[in-house]
Amino acid sequence: MRWAREFPLSRSTHIGRTIDWLLYRFSIYLVPVVIALGTLIALVWMPREFGTPQAHPMQFRALQDTRSALDPDAALRAVQNAPLTARFGTHLAETPVWFVIDPPARALNATTTFIDFPSRHAQAMTCWSARSHAWLGTADRVGVSGSLRAVKAGFALKLDAQSASEPVLCKASFSGPAYLTAEATDGRALAASALEFERSTALITGGLITLSVFVFVTAIINHEWTYVIFAAWLIGNLRLSANALGFDIGWVGRQIAPEYLGLVRQLTFAAYYLLTATLFGQLFRRELRQVGLQPVVRAVQCGGLLLLVAAFALEYRQFIPVLWALGSIGMAALIFLLVQLVWKARSRTVMWYVASMAVVLFATLSEVLAAAFGTRMLFGGVNPVVTALSSSMMAAFAIAEQVRAERERRRQMQIELRNTYDVAPIGLFTLRSDGRFVRANPAMNAMLGLRGSEYKSRHLRDYFEDGAWDTLMLLAGQGNTASMEINGLPGPDGTARRYALKAILANGSIEGALEDVTERSKAVDRLHFLVDHDPLTGSLNRRGIEKAIARLSEESRSWSLAYIDLDRFKLINDLFGHPAGDEVLKLVAARLSSHLAVRYPVGRIGGDEFVCVFEDVAIDQAADQCRELVTALSTTPYQIGARAFQVKASIGVVECSPGDRVQDALAHADRACRASKRNGHGRLVTYRKGAAAFEERAREINLMETLGESRLPEGLFLVMQPIMSMHEPFESLNFEVLLRLRAPNGSITPAGQLIAAAEDSGNIATIDRWVLTSVLEWISANRAGLGHTRFICVNLSGGSLNDEQFIEDIFELLGRYRSVAHLLCLEITESVALHDLENTQRFIARAHDLGAKIALDDFGAGHTSFKYLKELSVDALKIDGAFVRTMCEHPADTAIVEAIVALAHNLGMRSIAEWVEDVETLRALKEIGVDYVQGFAIAKPQRSEAILDATSAASFIECEEVAVFIEELGTPRAFADDGYGMRNRTA
Repeated sequence: MRWAREFPLSRSTHIGRTIDWLLYRFSIYLVPVVIALGTLIALVWMPREFGTPQAHPMQFRALQDTRSALDPDAALRAVQNAPLTARFGTHLAETPVWFVIDPPARALNATTTFIDFPSRHAQAMTCWSARSHAWLGTADRVGVSGSLRAVKAGFALKLDAQSASEPVLCKASFSGPAYLTAEATDGRALAASALEFERSTALITGGLITLSVFVFVTAIINHEWTYVIFAAWLIGNLRLSANALGFDIGWVGRQIAPEYLGLVRQLTFAAYYLLTATLFGQLFRRELRQVGLQPVVRAVQCGGLLLLVAAFALEYRQFIPVLWALGSIGMAALIFLLVQLVWKARSRTVMWYVASMAVVLFATLSEVLAAAFGTRMLFGGVNPVVTALSSSMMAAFAIAEQVRAERERRRQMQIELRNTYDVAPIGLFTLRSDGRFVRANPAMNAMLGLRGSEYKSRHLRDYFEDGAWDTLMLLAGQGNTASMEINGLPGPDGTARRYALKAILANGSIEGALEDVTERSKAVDRLHFLVDHDPLTGSLNRRGIEKAIARLSEESRSWSLAYIDLDRFKLINDLFGHPAGDEVLKLVAARLSSHLAVRYPVGRIGGDEFVCVFEDVAIDQAADQCRELVTALSTTPYQIGARAFQVKASIGVVECSPGDRVQDALAHADRACRASKRNGHGRLVTYRKGAAAFEERAREINLMETLGESRLPEGLFLVMQPIMSMHEPFESLNFEVLLRLRAPNGSITPAGQLIAAAEDSGNIATIDRWVLTSVLEWISANRAGLGHTRFICVNLSGGSLNDEQFIEDIFELLGRYRSVAHLLCLEITESVALHDLENTQRFIARAHDLGAKIALDDFGAGHTSFKYLKELSVDALKIDGAFVRTMCEHPADTAIVEAIVALAHNLGMRSIAEWVEDVETLRALKEIGVDYVQGFAIAKPQRSEAILDATSAASFIECEEVAVFIEELGTPRAFADDGYGMRNRTA
């Protein structure tokens, strides 16, 4: 029963839909086709509603009064010699035309005869009887009198019975290119012809104005400004047709004053030219861009601007030739563009516009040729009404096709947008103003776990954290795109996803996009964590610990700083690999954190170095905690898999105060830690405020700041420490040049501190350059007082030897002082020499070429390799003083020194022992066979004046035991001297 009740309703609905379909098809297909067919049948087969008899063309004689000086009598005599014609062209002349018309050849079947002068552009006409010179009438565009009437675009003369049998003399004036013709007709036929003319003008005016208004209104409503141009172009088309028909003397029922008619026509032509070029460029901007013909359109537009200027500057008869010239060029350019577009673009819009322009161009060409050559129009039967309407309709078809193409493009874009909406990997949604979903794409459904259209019954609050909807409304109400990150509701596992949401309020709804940024958020949080934390141990990194120190220093609070260094940790990496070492570091960091309060920041600032900041803790309390920490770190082994590692730690603790610089605090703590390592593994060293280490560090900082500038510091001076020959102590005076700095308070900075500070400040090359220059200048100036000197040692730092510009400066100096360069012995440390062996070999070779000698300084202190040593052609080895000073206490040091001396002799080098401080060391060195000795046992560093006053290095000895020992050595020569105190390797 229920189905039975519903069936009639379904059938009724089906019938209604069928009727709607039939009426729709009837309205859009059948009715327009019937109207079109009926119109075509009426035009072809049906008779005219107002039939008009055929008018009879008349011949006449005419001449141009070029001087405007003829009167009717003179004109009548002159015109008698003119040939008979049925058509007379003015050729742009605005001077009067005189003509004589004989009576009609046959009488018309009417009581009244009219002579019709349908010539367009006729401005004025006056007629007389050629026999009696009786005035017949006068007419112009303002008024008429007598027998002349204003009919259609010209004038008509009414003849009575008497005047119809006599010739008529007339004087007429025209504007622009005009043609004088005459036709005999009767009143009825003239009225019918005038009616036909009025109907044609009404048809073209009404049709084009209606079309223009429709296009204009449509353009304004839809904001399609190209169609505004088209509406104006249609009005221009109307005015051109009116000009062709001769009714352009008025507009909307009002007559244009004759004195302004020429200017109006000129502006009409120029505006139409510009509108045509602009409309063409706008309609086909995409196609023109594809074929690359925009410059041609620009040229046509420039021609239109010239024509507009000419319209204001020239008179009508002067303007017309300019119009023809520029119009011909513009038509040629448009024809070229149309051909190119038809060939390359081949769109329906182009085809319709080609047809429209073809009608206009050929009709215009017809008029131009007719005016220029005095011939009939190319298409003598071309109807201006048909031309204007057909060209306008075809242009409208082009516009309509363009609209269709644009609509199709938009439809395609909508399809693409819909597809993009559906396949977008981010969630897209629309919310009503109350927060409920209107639509959502599949990605949104997947994010929220929805099925089908379930979202339509949901609110934004159902899926996101509290306050998300209120925040979104607040941001969206500000008028800009709202961007925010929100959390979803916790899932079954208790975790919540993180989302990035962008939305905008539009038309009362919220359009938004949602992206799951959970992983990105975790990555960003991880990056933020790694900015201040060590990725391996999770403790603070150097940047993080420096920020913590800086905060405490700025807060005017007391605090302490502990520097922790793991002893011999490198062995774990070397023996068991870095993974084992990393695990140990993790356990160390965990043990540090567990034994220190949470409020104490702990950071790893190096491979096995940690720092702890004790906030608001006195130095004694911090030291107590660090002692417990030493025990905690060192007592219990660290279990890594099946292995247990025993690690000890050395800790330095320093007392800090407000205003301390971060780097100074770390440097003080580092120095305390190094002191604890020197005292023994697993020790603790504490520095209180005012400790000597702080003062020493302050002096180092001041020294580095002094040396950090590019200029040389004030107070630099040189001293010289004698080097005594063990074979001829009383016959040679060799020495090493040492650098000193005198502070403003008179204190002397030791060479080690000075050089270390200069290297740290980056100014060591400048200082070394000054030292070398000063030494060479001094040697050159005092060469006569250095008769017993065989060599003078000058130490070059490693930082300078890595400076290519400094190396070039050295060789330039040696070349400049080549006469004394043989006395110079350049000392380079073993580690620097072996760092880049090839570069060192080139340096030594160039120095030898210039006469200088080379010595390896601190030999034995570095990682000595005999393989490398044999590749270096140095002249002497300076044995590291650490071995020499303790050689009498440790037999191993004696063996090392003895091996170095034997090595030097076997390689043809000299050996020089540094830090010789007592006679026992001298005796041991003598037994070993050292060539030269240097140290306080011989002499302390001396001023240059003392060196020049002495005769040998032995003359500076002050210790009696050393002096006696030297006397026992005697003065015999133990080897053949090469004259410079050093034997060549090849000797």
